[in-house]
Amino acid sequence: MYGDFEPWWFLEGWEEDIVASKKFDQYYDALKYYKTCWFRLEQESPLYKSRSDLMTIFWDPEDQRWCDECDEYLQQYHSLALLQDEQVIPDEKLRPGYEKQTGKERHRSCRMKLK
Repeated sequence: MYGDFEPWWFLEGWEEDIVASKKFDQYYDALKYYKTCWFRLEQESPLYKSRSDLMTIFWDPEDQRWCDECDEYLQQYHSLALLQDEQVIPDEKLRPGYEKQTGKERHRSCRMKLK
């Protein structure tokens, strides 16, 4: 995903920010693919916030876009999300070891999207 808000908010229209999607029959195959993508994105954007529910944002502070409706710049995020049936994974699949971050994200999203 690529957009101006973190994937865990699931704001209306979040699906429009999906740039690639892959489906798996087995959870561990999906997890292996997620990890491969995670390490690739870490090399490209060393600032990240990763959560135990297998959703991560990566960003470059210089990658912002101007929002006319908000009258401000919005941080752009590259995001990974491992979902089950387009929902957050169940608690038994949480990975506490994945919860870490290297930077402090800007909590600004387009106010127009939040309505």
